[in-house]
Amino acid sequence: MDIIVVIGQIRLFVWYAIATVILAVIALMLVRLILNKADLNPFSRPVIMLRRWTDPLVNPVRRVVIRMGFGPNVAPLFVILAALVLGYLASEFIGAVLDTVLGLVNSTRRGAPISFVGCLLYGFIAVYMLLIFARILYSWFANPNSRLLHFLIRATEPVLGPFRRVIPPVGGMMDISPVIVMFLLDLLRRAVAVTLIR
Repeated sequence: MDIIVVIGQIRLFVWYAIATVILAVIALMLVRLILNKADLNPFSRPVIMLRRWTDPLVNPVRRVVIRMGFGPNVAPLFVILAALVLGYLASEFIGAVLDTVLGLVNSTRRGAPISFVGCLLYGFIAVYMLLIFARILYSWFANPNSRLLHFLIRATEPVLGPFRRVIPPVGGMMDISPVIVMFLLDLLRRAVAVTLIR
């Protein structure tokens, strides 16, 4: 079977898997919201089962939601939002990796070393942009001691740090350096696509 077909099938499988997980999370959270509004007996079997399935998702978000000043009952809505954002990040990350692999295979088949290097650069830049985006989102909600947050900081700080020292925060509070870095990386990625991959 041709590698292009295999990569296409992997991409389709990943998309369906991510969409299925997102839809399952949305359905569970909506049912939880409905049962909360219906004010059913909290010790009934359906309510206990639903809480057992959804508490691992809702409890960490509930703490963040309360710190942000919202009521704990809106935590399922934030879980839905988090599922959508994480699904987007996962699909973009896997898409970037698969596109890079496909570009490397095509470059190798054509015997195009410049295109091969361009595909490597393109893939690296795309994944790095996703790491910066994940750091921005995760830093809003995550526990400051989270291992994932520390990994994202260690991975992205070598690029973000110098820009942060040069670009002052807007209004004295809002750090816009990640946005500017992502914009510059996107320009670099487009330049690699036009000059090296073509």
